[in-house]
Formats: sequence, structure tokens, C-alpha cells
Amino acid sequence: MDNGNGARRSPAVSKSNRKSTRSDRPSTIRDVAAKADVSVATVSRTLAGNYPVSAETRARVMAAVRSLHYVVNVHAKALSGAVAGPVALVIPDITGPSLAHVAAGVEQEAINRGRLSLVCSTHGDTDREDDLVQLMREQHAAAVVLVGGVVPDDAYHRRMSEYADALEAAGSRLVLVGRPALPVGIPATVVDYDNRGGAFQATSHFLAAGHRRILFLGGEPGFSSSEQRREGHLTALRAHSVPYEAELDVPGLYTRASGYRRVRDALSAGLEFTAVFAGTDAIAVGVLAALREAGLRVPRDVSLIGFDDVPYAADLTPSLTTVRVPYEELGRTAVRLALDREESMGDDHVVLSTQLVIRESMRPRK
Repeated sequence: MDNGNGARRSPAVSKSNRKSTRSDRPSTIRDVAAKADVSVATVSRTLAGNYPVSAETRARVMAAVRSLHYVVNVHAKALSGAVAGPVALVIPDITGPSLAHVAAGVEQEAINRGRLSLVCSTHGDTDREDDLVQLMREQHAAAVVLVGGVVPDDAYHRRMSEYADALEAAGSRLVLVGRPALPVGIPATVVDYDNRGGAFQATSHFLAAGHRRILFLGGEPGFSSSEQRREGHLTALRAHSVPYEAELDVPGLYTRASGYRRVRDALSAGLEFTAVFAGTDAIAVGVLAALREAGLRVPRDVSLIGFDDVPYAADLTPSLTTVRVPYEELGRTAVRLALDREESMGDDHVVLSTQLVIRESMRPRK
């Protein structure tokens, strides 16, 4: 029908006169039962897999499910306990190589246990973290895994305690990875790694090789991982009776740009050092760039050690001596402890070891 301006107008259809067809709405369990010529209860039992049905009946039901494109109501199944809840990973940034390896470990362990894994990023926004934890609670997640360094102040402890209690009440579990432990009695699992020990190994390796002026490029003050790595560095200096020099202790961001800038500024200021301990491998990449720009070679002029052992560390020129953090194992352990907590009572706080990996970027001081 023409509406007067050349356009076609569809004939009006009254809602009361229009009959609903199967294409207008999602298929229901009753549709499946009718097509398979069985009861609704039989369809439910077949899909749940918790009640014996004959092979012929199962085949008819599944054929009906496929032909009708029936989708199970996951929320209803979760509420009934018929389906295992997912494992949710909440991280600051999905692009960081270390966090990506934690995510890989979480996903692999979840797959091994027949669980779905969900990955969400906060971009460092605590309000978004609040919203994501609440959403995962509503989605009946079996565990919510939070990853990343934090400032462990009173506000942080209050937030984590609230998360833990809310998730516990919903039958879920809060797991903190690479974060400090909470006060006794809070229902949470902590999977950490030995920041202090790794930093102690790195600085001790420098000192044993004759280096005394070590430029330490740590992280932001107050953050748990930054403070722990700095403590390990300072402990090694004391153990070797090497005086602390504040000018060699330069905090900053865990980024390549920060590493480049800090070394460039140190060289411009005439600061003397024979070695650099980079708080992350990303910082170490920036250090390499700044030293090359200044005409200095690693390790001939300056030795370098990083922290993380991300995949590209071995492919740098020279290959990077660094502290290996077992990031994938952190993710796997987080899932294992969360899902097996009834069998692993007493394992609510686990600290994984770190390891110094010797490569080409470090050599003894002549």
C-alpha cells in the first residue's frame, strides 16, 4: 500500500489478532517435550544428566533440542545446583603479559574441572571492581579471583572483608592473587609469591659479583609488591654490609617508559652506577633503550636484572637475567584452592617461590 509519498506501508496488524509463532519467541522446555513426545520431566532429567533415561529417549530429546535451538536457562540451573558456577578473574588490565599468564593458568585449571572462566578488567577503578564482584556474585560464580598489587590500607581491608563475606554468603569464594593476606577470620584464600625472596636473590647476585652501586628502579611507594621487592633489595644490602644510598633508590611506575625516563635522568644527573635492578621486565626494556641511547652497553658497561621473566625476556639483546614469577601456577593454584577448599582446609594462604634466571645481561664487576 502506498502512503502517498511513494513509500510502501505495511498493513496494520492488531496485537490481539496476531498469533504468536515459534519464531517470535525462544523455544521452551515444553516445546522440546512436545516435539520429542515425552514429558517435561523427562526432558529436564535428560538435560540434567542426573537420572537414567533410555538411549532412544535421550536421542529423541536431543534431536528436539537441536531442531528447536533450545537454550537451557543457566540461571535456573545454577540456582538449583544442577550446573557448576564459573570462575571469575578480575584484573586491572588484560594487556599486561604477567596478568595474561595468570589468566591462562586460571582458564586452564577451570577447563580441567569443567568450569567456565570469565575475565574482567577494572582499569584500576575500585568502583568498577565493586560492581564486577557484585555481578559475579549474582552470576553464582564459584570463585572470584582478584589479581594485582594494592595499597593495603584500612579502606582496602574493609572492601576485601565485605567482598569475602558477601561471596561466602552466596556460596562463592574470594581469592586474592599477589595481594596481602587479610585479618584472621575473613573467609578468603590468598595465593601470593615471594617478592622479597626474589629481590633478595637478585641484589645478592649483583653484590656477590662485585657490584656496589646498584640503581634500584622499584615500583610506586605503598603498593604491596613494590614495597616487598624493595624490602628484599634492602635486606640484601644489609646482609652484605653495603650502605644504603638514597640517590640509587628511584621509585616509579612498572612501565617501559618509566624505566627509560629514570635511567635517562640518572645519567643526565651524573649518577654513577654499575648495575640496574629493574622492578619489572617492562622497566628493564626501558633501561636497555636508555643505556643504548647513551652509548652504554649491557653487560659490558652496566649489568641489568629484571623481575617477572615474561616470555620476551629471553629474546632481548642481550637476553635478560631476571627473577621468574610462576604466574600461570598462581592462576592454577587459585582455582584449585577455591574449588577444593573443603578438602584443603588450612591452605588458605599459599606463597609460591620465585627463581633467579641467569642469562646474558649480568656479568661480574671488574
